[in-house]
Amino acid sequence: MQALANQYNPVADPAAIVKASANVRFTVLTPQLIRMEWNEKGIFNDHASFLVVNRKLPVPAYHTRTESHWFILETSGLELRYKLNSGKFDSSNLSISLKPGRKIKWVPGMVQQQNLKGTARTLDRFDGDSNVVKKQRLKLEDGVLARDGWTLFDDSKNFLLDESDWPWVMERKDKNGLDWYFLGYKSDYKQALYDYTQIAGKEPLPPRYAFGYWWSRYWSYSDNELRDVVNHFERYDIPLDVLVLDMDWHNTDSIHARPDEFGQRKWWTGWTWNKRLFPDPEKFLQWAHGKKIKTTLNLHPASGIAPFESQYSAFARRMNFDTTSRRNIPFEGSNKKFMQTLFDVVLRPMEKQGVDFWWLDWQQWLEDKKIKGLQNTWWLNYAFFTDMEKNRDTRPILYHRWGGLGNHRYQVGLSGDVIISWKSLEYQPYFTNTASNVLYGYWSHDIGGHTYGKQGIGIDPELQTRWVQYGALNPIFRTHSSKNPLLTKEPWSFKGAFFDAQYDAIKLRYMLLPYIYTMARYAYDTGISLCRPMYYDYPKKEEAYQFDRQYMFGNDILVAPIGSPMVNGFSTVNVWLPEGNDWYEWPTGTLLKGGQIVQREFSIDEYPIYIKAGALIPMYGDEVKNLSSNPDRIKLGIFPGSAGSARMYEDAGNNKDYASQYAYTNFTSTVLPDGSLQVVIEPVKGTYAGMKPKRNYLLSFYGYAVPERVTVNGEEFTYQDTAAKGWHYNSTEMSANISIPGVAINKKTIIKLNFGLNTGLSVNNGLKEKFKRLSRVTTELKNKDANIVIPVTIGNLEETNRRLEYNPEQFKQIIRQFNADFPKIPETLKSLGLDKATETWCLSYLGFR
Repeated sequence: MQALANQYNPVADPAAIVKASANVRFTVLTPQLIRMEWNEKGIFNDHASFLVVNRKLPVPAYHTRTESHWFILETSGLELRYKLNSGKFDSSNLSISLKPGRKIKWVPGMVQQQNLKGTARTLDRFDGDSNVVKKQRLKLEDGVLARDGWTLFDDSKNFLLDESDWPWVMERKDKNGLDWYFLGYKSDYKQALYDYTQIAGKEPLPPRYAFGYWWSRYWSYSDNELRDVVNHFERYDIPLDVLVLDMDWHNTDSIHARPDEFGQRKWWTGWTWNKRLFPDPEKFLQWAHGKKIKTTLNLHPASGIAPFESQYSAFARRMNFDTTSRRNIPFEGSNKKFMQTLFDVVLRPMEKQGVDFWWLDWQQWLEDKKIKGLQNTWWLNYAFFTDMEKNRDTRPILYHRWGGLGNHRYQVGLSGDVIISWKSLEYQPYFTNTASNVLYGYWSHDIGGHTYGKQGIGIDPELQTRWVQYGALNPIFRTHSSKNPLLTKEPWSFKGAFFDAQYDAIKLRYMLLPYIYTMARYAYDTGISLCRPMYYDYPKKEEAYQFDRQYMFGNDILVAPIGSPMVNGFSTVNVWLPEGNDWYEWPTGTLLKGGQIVQREFSIDEYPIYIKAGALIPMYGDEVKNLSSNPDRIKLGIFPGSAGSARMYEDAGNNKDYASQYAYTNFTSTVLPDGSLQVVIEPVKGTYAGMKPKRNYLLSFYGYAVPERVTVNGEEFTYQDTAAKGWHYNSTEMSANISIPGVAINKKTIIKLNFGLNTGLSVNNGLKEKFKRLSRVTTELKNKDANIVIPVTIGNLEETNRRLEYNPEQFKQIIRQFNADFPKIPETLKSLGLDKATETWCLSYLGFR
């Protein structure tokens, strides 16, 4: 099965198969997962189906016996009972009980009551979960998980894949048989998802560049204009990895003409470069590659190949199509010859020019016109992705829509043209979370929304900014909009705090990339997606189901999205912080207890991100501009509140053999008996092409006091403001930063921080936020009155962070003085004689209510 990545085999180990009779076959796939087949003629299927591609698994321990005409099969997790010679499965002759305890019992016909849902094909024309055209609420498909504790997959009528070199769709010959898969998991959702990946396939790891920033806009960009866009990204120091070219890359001359014979607007489908916009496409693509930028092009295939396309004659010859009437060559997705010709004659030459991957945008008839029931979206995802697997040296990636169960094997989803509104932003976290329940972990939303649904409305900068902040903590980070001159979403189109907040969000995305990429590999290995609901980790807590917009971003970061506009300059968010550990509110520098619901406020430059106490987060430094290669320096964030451990995944970035060619670096932190902190960087394990023998490290100890002594492998490091080797204190982040150059990756590195008189000193009561807000308050006061004399108390408080850096030996005294003087602010402000509105704003912004 070459197109199924060579790792899948649909034929089970014979030792896993038990025939209870000539017509009944059971296959024990995992202790929690059993296949159940009934066929009147005793003919059973071993082909891959659209859902199940792998049955060759290690055989779990099980035993069988017969009791009073009942066949009984037991694993460590399930007990199956079938009444011998009783025929087709029904509620009277088949049951499965979950072990231990057997409190959950399933029989055929039982209907799930609490499915946790999966996802939907598209959010086109949705305002939140409401379709503005059809006036209907969105119905999500059922997912793999349910609070019932079990799931039945009925594969009886599903399409199969043949055994050709490029496996192709095949209809079942016998549609009266039963082919079921029972998965029993109680509340162990993670195990359930892992078991599902064992038969339905893994969630493929996208190329590293896919996790960077994608610039996309429906606009008739020219070569010159796109170069100008990229130049602006460079001028504003904004990282960029992907350029998305919407449909105007091809000729669209009569786009508003009457529909063609396929019901599409003429030129909506296009395969020929628009030479008025791109006089030399290959040179444009080479230029983009020179900038280390990948490019994807939009495809609307529904109208087939029209006579005006440059590939028409060659395509017709290959298909033996009569061109006398100069008709379109109809699109036939289920026709293997047509699809092979499409790739060979049309798409592969453009890939050789430099197109990196395709944005497939099927919006037309849902079912194939030749094979009844064949979903076009599902099948096109399969065809495009597996063609890349077969014919490219680089890692396959496809950007399209959800087609149904099994489509997680074909990665990145386009959620569609949503309405620009707070409702849409508020809904997207839930939509993204539940998609992980079908392993569709890489939704790409139109960040900022697509259209207002009516003309003449510009962008709400607050809404766009909050959407970008959310997008930076999404699986895929892509802004987009409709063809509207008022919808300019370039970050530099925004001013002041809105630009700063979007800029910081994009920078945060790139800083977190090693963590994100590590969690993406974790998704490949386990079936646990990057963005997932809280109930994966806390299945027995009702809050995990109630706070359904909140999500875990990987294993150590919790995000509580903002989905409504600010009131009086703040967004108020209710956050559930699960018990088991404390949580570090990163934007404010506040350590909060777990096991509580808190109400928190955030200004436009803050977003609710919570780090597990003691987490170690691998990061990149600010120097990273795109993800074309692994940088020379790794930043490791060490967060307060506990000891911790982590590991960082690496590979070549775009290699197809990432399943075996990769490396991990393990990190641990320990609090020693004397109160000092020790961090150990273990030697790298594994290898991949291009792996560098040495790297530089920057360790950032967030929420820690100034250490008295820092050693690296026993060598004492000195305090310096900026140095390739040494340490300094960043009082803006309240972090001790240690720079270690030239670390051999095959050696262990031990870092120790002794805090001396600062041992046990708490700096996690929001000092980071207070320093930042004091700075803004003093700036605003000066802007209102250039001659104002800032009182000594406020001036000293505002400059506390600088004094901490300039005088680290006085850290404890300076912090104590700040904590003593901060409560005096209201009284001090009154002495200035400010107008009521200004005084109220200052006090509110600084947290005095």
